[in-house]
Amino acid sequence: MGDFRNLDMTMMFAIHDALRRELERIARITSRVDEDPRHVLSTAVGWELFKKFLVAHHTSEDRTVWPVMHKALAGREAEAEIALLDAMEAEHAVIDPLLADIDAALADRDSGAARLGGLVDQLCTDLRAHLDHEEREALALMDLTMSQEQWAAFSAEQKDRIGSDANRYLPWLLDDIDAARVATVLGKLPPPLRAAYDNEWRAAYEALDIWAAADTSEA
Repeated sequence: MGDFRNLDMTMMFAIHDALRRELERIARITSRVDEDPRHVLSTAVGWELFKKFLVAHHTSEDRTVWPVMHKALAGREAEAEIALLDAMEAEHAVIDPLLADIDAALADRDSGAARLGGLVDQLCTDLRAHLDHEEREALALMDLTMSQEQWAAFSAEQKDRIGSDANRYLPWLLDDIDAARVATVLGKLPPPLRAAYDNEWRAAYEALDIWAAADTSEA
């Protein structure tokens, strides 16, 4: 996961992996032929949570990460670094509107089914490429240019945008990962949050069954 000397990237990698996990589930749903995937996807809580947490993550980066890094790099000979930040923002600008396009296809009874598969394929391709690109190049630059206080501000912004779904966010983040990594993530959190997860949030999330309308297991 890289050698980061300044910033703790545990939660960044956790959300990236959670987004990849949900992309796989969404792709399996939309490739089904035994049931209309528009109905399955549009009625699943998992689709709403995926959208909310993805947008919260990207918007928080757009507001509190890329501008801070641009400012830190201003006046330096950092053409490649600035180009990387521009690429991050451009990739966000392509990805986020795809969510609205997919929602439009879900609501379109006439031609939505014909468009849905292609849109989901595009979302999977673009988002995976962005996450890989960010991990390969941008996280190291974050580590070099952002302070602990600025990193905390990014975390706080994301928390604010998640808002009332905080009780779902943590178990969503930790869904389907090994126990050792769950322990690592929980170890970064204050005791009250860990207790809430252990005593309330995890069971409530499991009972919610966010993809209840679909069998997302591997064939």
